[in-house]
Amino acid sequence: MRPGPRNLITDVVGLLVGNAEDHGLRSGATVLLGQAPFVAAVQVMGGAPGTRETDLLAPDKLVQQVDAIVLSGGSAFGLDAASGVVDGLRAAGRGFAVGTARVPIVPAAILFDLLNGGAKDWVQNPYPALGRQALAAATRDFALGSVGAGTGAVTANLKGGLGSASAALDNGLTVGALVAVNALGRVTVGEGPQFWAAPWEMGAEFGGLGLPDAFDPGAEPAPVKRLGEATTIAIVATDAVLTQAQAQRMATAAQDGMARAIVPSHTPFDGDLVFAAATGAKPLPDPQTDPFVLGHAAACCLARAIARAVFHAAPMPGDLSPAWAARFG
Repeated sequence: MRPGPRNLITDVVGLLVGNAEDHGLRSGATVLLGQAPFVAAVQVMGGAPGTRETDLLAPDKLVQQVDAIVLSGGSAFGLDAASGVVDGLRAAGRGFAVGTARVPIVPAAILFDLLNGGAKDWVQNPYPALGRQALAAATRDFALGSVGAGTGAVTANLKGGLGSASAALDNGLTVGALVAVNALGRVTVGEGPQFWAAPWEMGAEFGGLGLPDAFDPGAEPAPVKRLGEATTIAIVATDAVLTQAQAQRMATAAQDGMARAIVPSHTPFDGDLVFAAATGAKPLPDPQTDPFVLGHAAACCLARAIARAVFHAAPMPGDLSPAWAARFG
C-alpha cells in the first residue's frame, strides 16, 4: 500500500471534490462529485448525527446510485448545502430518471460550527449558495485544512479542518478518504504535537513525528463541547465494483480509522459517520479477499486523512482554538 499520486480521494478516478467557504461566517461546504453516478452507502456510529437522504442508501432501497455527497458546516442549516448541489446538477441534466423528470440524488451530513466566533446572524440561509459554489469548483486537486466543510471545525484542543488521503493497493485498486474533523476528542496525543494516527502515516504527510516516547493512553477525557456540538463526517471511496452492501461494510471498517485517529471518538456528543462510494471502474480481482483488503485500506486512509485535516489547518484572526501550525509548526 502506498499513497496515490495526489494523496487525495480524487486519486479514485471518476471522483471530483469542490470546496466553498465564507471566512466571515467561519463555515463552508464540500462536495464529492461523481463524473457518473456511483454506488454509495453510509454507516453511523456517533450519537448526534445530522443527515439528508441517508435512508435510501440501504441495500434494499430502490435507488442504488447517487450523483454526489455533501459534507457541510452549519448544523441543520447546512443540510441545505445539498439543495444547492441538487439545483446545480439538475441544471446540468443530472439525476435519477423518473419518466421525463430527473432527480439528482445527493446524500449529505453536517457538523456543528455555530459557536465558533463566525457571523451567524444571517437573514437568508447561506448554505444553498455555498453548496452550489462548491459544486462549480469541483476538480481533482483541492486544498486541505481550513477550507470547505472544515473551515470552522475544531477539536478538543486544536482547530479541525478538511483532510484527505489515498492508497494505491497491490491488487490494482485505489482507496481514498475525505473527512471534515470537528471532534469532541483529540487528534494529537496529550499536550504534544504528535498524532494518534502516527502508526499509519505514510512518509511525512503530517509531519513524520511518530508517537511520543511516553504517554497515558488511559487518561480519562473531559468533554469540552456540549451535546450535539461535535461531529466528524467522512467519505471513503474506491474504484472497485461493489454492491451497496459491500460498500456499507467498507464504511463500517473505515470507522476503525476514526477510532485510531481521534481519542475519544463515537461519543454521545458526536455525530460521527462514514459514507462509502464505489465508482465501479474495476472488478474485484479476488471477490473473496478484496472486500477485506478494501476495508483495511479505508480505515488506514481515514486515520491519515484525519491527521492531515488538523495538520493543514490555517491560523486566522479571531480563532477560538489554535491551529496545529501556530502551536507546533
